[in-house]
Amino acid sequence: MRRTPARSGAVAGGLLLVLALLLSGCSATSGGSGSDAGSGGVAGSASDAAGAESAPGSAAAEPALAADRQVVTTASATVTADDPLAAAGEVARRVEAAGGRVEQRVEHAPPERDDGGGGERASAELVGRVPADALTAVVEGLADLGAVGEVSVSSQDVTATAVDLDARIAALQASAARLQELLADAATTADLVAAEQALSQRQGDLESLQSQRRLLAGQVELSTLTVRLVAGDPVSGEPAGGPDGFVDALGLGWRGLVGAGRGLAVAAGVVLPWALALAVVGALAAASVRGLRRLRGPQPGQ
Repeated sequence: MRRTPARSGAVAGGLLLVLALLLSGCSATSGGSGSDAGSGGVAGSASDAAGAESAPGSAAAEPALAADRQVVTTASATVTADDPLAAAGEVARRVEAAGGRVEQRVEHAPPERDDGGGGERASAELVGRVPADALTAVVEGLADLGAVGEVSVSSQDVTATAVDLDARIAALQASAARLQELLADAATTADLVAAEQALSQRQGDLESLQSQRRLLAGQVELSTLTVRLVAGDPVSGEPAGGPDGFVDALGLGWRGLVGAGRGLAVAAGVVLPWALALAVVGALAAASVRGLRRLRGPQPGQ
């Protein structure tokens, strides 16, 4: 059978139409894939942007933390003064003038002796809280009151502890707020009781942490200063201590002997009345026994 030219042209046209449809389908598929890829790229960019925004925030926290250091400072000093009690009053005045307070003050004023002998010497000790920025000035000013023999200053960085407490307090506050919402929306009695118990525990923990944080803040704001004031030797001005040579040792031994003699005299004075009273009681008892024996007369066989 022979094909006519018209029929051959129709077949060719049909094949071209099929090829055109196939090509249009492939291009549509490629366009859809491209649009999906474009959407994924936009989402990824947004995620990267969010990550880029959060990263500088966490990195900036370290310089802020370094700039806001929390340091607890403790200092102590020993001062030799002519009048330790008067010097203690001056130290207390300076601490209060600097914006601090005196938490403990102990003074020892031995009684005066009639013989003018050198017995115990006056002394005093103060424990004060001084603002951290004024501590150095107060310690350096102790030299105006006498000879500063020993000074000790120590610092402890508590920044990590402060940050940890702040974070735990914030977490407990958020948890307590959520529990209050649950308490307001409780539908049953069991849910209400459970929410109240959990909220009570959270509030107790929160108050404990807040108390610790206030205590730590107070230690950072006010440094602790301990000052011990002692009297110096009337002649040399040096603190009272051991003998420096043979003559001093001889004098110390003599004063010790005299002191021991006085101690024995005092002890004898305390014991003597009791000894006399016991002697009288013993004499009366012996006299009573002898009197009873006379009344009974001689025993048979004697």
